[in-house]
Amino acid sequence: MQKPRLNFWQIWNMSFGFLGIQFGWGLQMANMSAIYTYLGANADSLAILWLAAPVTGVIIQPLIGQSSDRMWTRLGRRRPFILGGAVLASLALVLMPNCPSVWMAAGLLWVLDGTINASMQPFRALVADNLPEEQNAQGFAIQSLFIGLGGTVASALPWMMTNWFGVAADGGGQIPHSVRLSFYIGAAAFMGAVLWTVFSTTEYPPSESELAVIRARKFDWTLGLGDIFALIFHLPRRMWELGLVQFFTWIGMFSMWVYFSPAVAKNIFHAAAGTPEMEAAGAWSGFCFAAYNVVCFFFSFVLLWGTKHTGPKLMHVLCLAVGALGLASVPMMSDKYHLLISMTAVGIAWASILSMPYAMLAPALPKEKVGVMMGMFNLFIVLPQIAASSLLGYILKNFLHSEPVNALVLGGASMGLAALLTLLVVSFKTTGAETSPVTGGGSGH
Repeated sequence: MQKPRLNFWQIWNMSFGFLGIQFGWGLQMANMSAIYTYLGANADSLAILWLAAPVTGVIIQPLIGQSSDRMWTRLGRRRPFILGGAVLASLALVLMPNCPSVWMAAGLLWVLDGTINASMQPFRALVADNLPEEQNAQGFAIQSLFIGLGGTVASALPWMMTNWFGVAADGGGQIPHSVRLSFYIGAAAFMGAVLWTVFSTTEYPPSESELAVIRARKFDWTLGLGDIFALIFHLPRRMWELGLVQFFTWIGMFSMWVYFSPAVAKNIFHAAAGTPEMEAAGAWSGFCFAAYNVVCFFFSFVLLWGTKHTGPKLMHVLCLAVGALGLASVPMMSDKYHLLISMTAVGIAWASILSMPYAMLAPALPKEKVGVMMGMFNLFIVLPQIAASSLLGYILKNFLHSEPVNALVLGGASMGLAALLTLLVVSFKTTGAETSPVTGGGSGH
């Protein structure tokens, strides 16, 4: 079936739910290390406490992708999973800042990450389902725009609650009131944005023959795991090449999410746990995370224009190189405002990370397996995070002198390697001529 081109507002509505999903990720990324610290965790154990996100991604995303490929309901193929995940994730966001202990927060993080993953994965497949090839990059870039906007507001919410709205930051040595209120607002934003997409977007129904296959399929007691494992040996070459790029990219990002807040607290604010300086360091770390998401938001417009001239491959190389320099520069910053320079560089890389790999991948996927393969592509994001969760604490203690800021330098080196590996990704070819999902063989946006 030849898919019709969608106008800007149709793509906007289809991607709007990502604004809410990023409230969930943004609040978690900016605040979980601080929450763990308030509850008594030490720096060496932070990485392993973050293990929930990558492990749930390994399990949830391929299964959700496989399941959504093989079903059709009155609400469509992808939207039931988007909506169900949003309901559960919003509930987890409400409960998270009320955890009284580290183990309860860690357990709830598994629930939160699993449900966010269940809601997020179908969004990637929805773009590939609904857009013609020449609009893929535009669809993923608009998702990056919403991710940047949602991450900006979510990361800055505790700082905004205190500095703009007068909410007391002091939690009496416990999780601050400003953080609690931010998580409640995030839950409402998550649910509202997803509902907008669910009820403003339609999906293309399967043909009668495809519908007959769906209805005739017997229940699989393995939940499709057998088929997923078999598919590993038939992934497109493009996916393996981009997977290697993703592996080192996400080690860099994970290092920042885990160790940026402790590094700021120790090196900039010289703060001890439970002190007002610690609360100020946590709020400023959130503000810095908001800053890189602001840059992501605005740089997404640059991607929409620039990739028509550079293609996604060269653009991704340049953006990753800039991000690597940003992470590696953090130890050189002696003032909290100087950190915003580093975060600007990271934001440029983040905009590309959220869009260009998917724009390069989408044309190489068979249409009947877009959901499951997009889910499997997520393995190249979560496996490095599992490796980092398991090893970074040991590396920090034994090789990096227990200095969180050194983990950021290691992350910058990893992202720089990812930029070099992007150069090895082969160009996708259609109709005998080299093209890319951004240029679409010459078509504009």
